[in-house]
Amino acid sequence: MSSQAEYKKGIAHILNATPEQVFLYWKGRVGLYALLRAMGIGKGDEVILPAFTCVVVPNAILYAGATPVYVDVNPDTFLPRPDQIKAAVTERTKCILVQNTFGLSHQVDEICTYARDKKIYTIEDCTHGFGGTYKGQPNGSFSDAAFYSTQWNKPFSTGVGGFAYLRNTDLQEDLMKVNEALIPVPAAKNFSLRLLILLNKYLLNDFTYWTLLKLYRFLSKTGLVIGSSGGGEIASTEMPEDYFMASSKVQHSQGVRGLKKLPEDLKLRKRNALKLNDWMRENGKYHIDHSLVSNHSFLKYPVICKDKDLFTAKANESNIRLGDWFNSLLHPVQGTLSPWGIDDENQFPIAAATSKKILNLPADTENIEKLLEFLEDNKALIE
Repeated sequence: MSSQAEYKKGIAHILNATPEQVFLYWKGRVGLYALLRAMGIGKGDEVILPAFTCVVVPNAILYAGATPVYVDVNPDTFLPRPDQIKAAVTERTKCILVQNTFGLSHQVDEICTYARDKKIYTIEDCTHGFGGTYKGQPNGSFSDAAFYSTQWNKPFSTGVGGFAYLRNTDLQEDLMKVNEALIPVPAAKNFSLRLLILLNKYLLNDFTYWTLLKLYRFLSKTGLVIGSSGGGEIASTEMPEDYFMASSKVQHSQGVRGLKKLPEDLKLRKRNALKLNDWMRENGKYHIDHSLVSNHSFLKYPVICKDKDLFTAKANESNIRLGDWFNSLLHPVQGTLSPWGIDDENQFPIAAATSKKILNLPADTENIEKLLEFLEDNKALIE
């Protein structure tokens, strides 16, 4: 069995699907774009999504020729409520993106049932949630389709990468037709990715994390190394020439290895996150409501800060690996969001306020006691 076939089989097993329903891509966002195209979504169509996401998501919508329509989020879940989504639906709405944020899926069944009744497609944005469940079913298995990311810091990593799951098999032929235009991965990109994976394995630790992260982000923005988002994707809504790219053998073999470790990694994240959640609740800080915990796979644990800069500085001093998702309505874009269809962030007050205060704690830490001690020492900086 080839590494590609083994990889697809492993993904399908976790999704309770068949390998034929799994489609591999250079990045997860490419899978979203392919799904939109397979659904026939284009000029004049609208796609609803939260105004608390990564910029690559509305970019995929814009690349397909459609219009992103944003809705605000619930401060308890960082996800839109069904009534907010319903209020945004128009006669031009062709798809609703159902986002999984930090590993939490919520009210997915209600949204998908409503959409089916309205003959609107749904796609689950499970870039944070592969391997997790909602009401006992795998994340991504309620909608017509779902897309997942295997970038750095995702449930498992292939360096860069992603895949799509097609639950609505009526779209199978359309998606396969769209995928005929996928660009093969150049040998240089394969080599660069393999090198980055090795550097990440052997050089990244608590002491080098911040220096290497800043260097990596700078180099990826300039296009000198393979990154999650190149400078063009952050500064422009124009589709890069090499955007629609297939997956590579490096990603397949790395993915097979990652899937084998995924169950234990998920257990570690959840075990750590529950301890963090208990500490937050006991100290009167923002925490995940108990009714939501069973549907949360905790890729990251969100923390709401009174002073993000000071909290980050304190974390740096203690060698705590913080994340900064989502530092704007369309992470990581700073400044004007008009090119993506947001002229005034005050239209989305909860998302706007949250993006100014939120950071993410590492749920995959091997030293949860050190992290709890850090929180205790800096509790005055947490809301």
